[in-house]
Amino acid sequence: MTGAHGVHGEHGEKGEHGEHGEKGEHGEHGEHGEQGAFARATGRIAEGGADKPRYRRYQFDLIAPHCGRSMLEVGAGLGEFAAQFTGLDRLVITDVDPEAVNVLKERFADRAEVEVRGLDLTAGEWLDRPVETAVAINVLEHFEDDAGLLARLARSVVPGGTIVVWVPAYQSLYGEFDRSVGHVRRYTPATLRAAALRAGLAVELVRPVNLLGGLAWWGAVRMGRAMSPQGGAVGLYDRVLVPATRALDRLRVPFGQSVLCVARTSGAAG
Repeated sequence: MTGAHGVHGEHGEKGEHGEHGEKGEHGEHGEHGEQGAFARATGRIAEGGADKPRYRRYQFDLIAPHCGRSMLEVGAGLGEFAAQFTGLDRLVITDVDPEAVNVLKERFADRAEVEVRGLDLTAGEWLDRPVETAVAINVLEHFEDDAGLLARLARSVVPGGTIVVWVPAYQSLYGEFDRSVGHVRRYTPATLRAAALRAGLAVELVRPVNLLGGLAWWGAVRMGRAMSPQGGAVGLYDRVLVPATRALDRLRVPFGQSVLCVARTSGAAG
C-alpha cells in the first residue's frame, strides 16, 4: 500500500476472502466515521470480520515451517494469523493503523512473548532487535516499489534469516475488489521472484497456492462479482473447498489465488 496505507496488509484477514484469506480489509471505522489504513486496504473494520479457521490454518501450515524462533509480522490487521503461533521466543506483531494496533494490544495482552507496535516501513522504520523471520501476508501488492519495501523489511531480519511473502496471484484475477483496496498488481511466481531478487534476497521457494480459490475468484471476476468477500460464500469456501485445495496443492498445479515466496537475507545465518 502506499501513502497512508503504510504497511498493514490485507492480512489477508486480509484479502479476497481468502487472500489473506482473512485479513480481508474493509469499511469505515465504526462510530468514528474515519477510515484508517487497515479499513481502506482490507474492507474490514477493526471490530470484526469473516471467520475462516480452516483457511487460516491452511496458510499457517504453508508458512510456519519456514519461520524461526523469533518472528515479525507486518500488516497483521486483527492478528488472526499471528495468533496461531505459540511457543516462540519472540513474536512481534505490527500494523501501520493505530486502531488495528490498539485491537492487537488488547488481544495479545496476556502473551508475554508478544510485542505489539506500529511499524511503517515506508517511513524507514525497522526493529532495533532483528528477528529470524519476517512474514508479510497480502501486503506487497499495495506498493509500487515492491522491491524497495522488501529491502526495508530485510533490515528487521538477521543475516541469513527468512522473509515469507504471500500475495494475490495472476493479473487475470484482478478485478474491482483489487482496485477498491488499492492493489497495484497481482503476481506470478516469476514476478514475485524478480521483486525478491531486486531486493537482494535469495529465493528458496516460490509457487502458486490455493487452486480452487483461484478458480472461484476467476469466475467471480469474469461475472463482474468480485467486489468484496461475502459471509455466506466465505463460510462455504472454508468448510468445503479448503480441505480439497490442501490435497490439490500437493500436485503443484501451476495456478492459484495466491503466490507463496520464501526468501533469505544475505549473510551467514544468525
